[in-house]
Amino acid sequence: MKANRGQIEKALDAPSAALRFILLYGPDEAASQVLVRRLERAMGPGAERVDLDGSTLRDDPARLADEAASFSMFGDKRWIRVHGMGEESLPALTALLEAEAAGNPVIAVAGALKATSKLLKLPLDHKGALAFVSYQPDARESEQIAIGIAREGGLRLSTELARRIVDLANGDRALMSGEVEKLILYLDAAPDRPREATAEALDALSADNPDTEVAPLVNAVLGGDLKAMHRELTSLSEVGASMASVIRPLLTRAMLLANIRADFDSSGRLEGAVEAAGKAVFWKEKGVVTRQVRLWDATGIARVIQRLAQAERATRSGRGTGDLLVRHELLTIARQAARER
Repeated sequence: MKANRGQIEKALDAPSAALRFILLYGPDEAASQVLVRRLERAMGPGAERVDLDGSTLRDDPARLADEAASFSMFGDKRWIRVHGMGEESLPALTALLEAEAAGNPVIAVAGALKATSKLLKLPLDHKGALAFVSYQPDARESEQIAIGIAREGGLRLSTELARRIVDLANGDRALMSGEVEKLILYLDAAPDRPREATAEALDALSADNPDTEVAPLVNAVLGGDLKAMHRELTSLSEVGASMASVIRPLLTRAMLLANIRADFDSSGRLEGAVEAAGKAVFWKEKGVVTRQVRLWDATGIARVIQRLAQAERATRSGRGTGDLLVRHELLTIARQAARER
């Protein structure tokens, strides 16, 4: 059946055993990914996740139903996430919905689908499935999204600052989230210790500030310039900067590269993909960003984002050890970029 916002959020926050399949589609794939994370939180950190994609389901149509009916090896909850589901997955989805039993929820992100899509028609007509479409938000909705992300992290964000963040990220939900998370980290906000966002803090951290002290390091790491990376790390060390101040700008740039790369892979036009990113790319850095997109394919930049997220967690485990682990991760990323130059 077709779900509205309230129905899909309820289903994701408390998944029912009767619900076999959730299809998230529409032009705003970033919004779909946010909804996937709601299910992930509901399943809990101990749940086993199985990742599949459209090509796997095309080659093995029985796999989806089998995974949905299987028990976790460790007795924990289990769920299945499908990336890039398309019409080639129709036999697999049919088998899942027609199976005698399932048990584990399946969630899939399909992107934009036509109203005539058979892949869309199946969940719309089945009582054990939900389909929800995400459209690109307008400016006012984007501001409310930014305010909501901030609120969840314990940050009070004014409409004016939310508007600035929307402009910085060109309305991209993932980039907006990155900007808000930088503010949360910078102001040491949390749900149990809320903070007020300020224009001064946003000025210090915003993606359009080319004079930030870590910008050269960001470009050195993601551009594979090992000499420059070591030079910038030494400079930061001399002024007593912690590695926590480095991770967020790097993560924001990596997410930007991932989005541009996805657009480039889809359109085949790199310059157009960079232009489409709008104000998220500072005009003086368009050449640098373009070169970095060429260095990193979709799989590679996804691994970078994962490494940086792990490194950020390491910075919270203790200053000395955390900083050392971060330096190791930055070196690994820079070496990979250097190999692709």
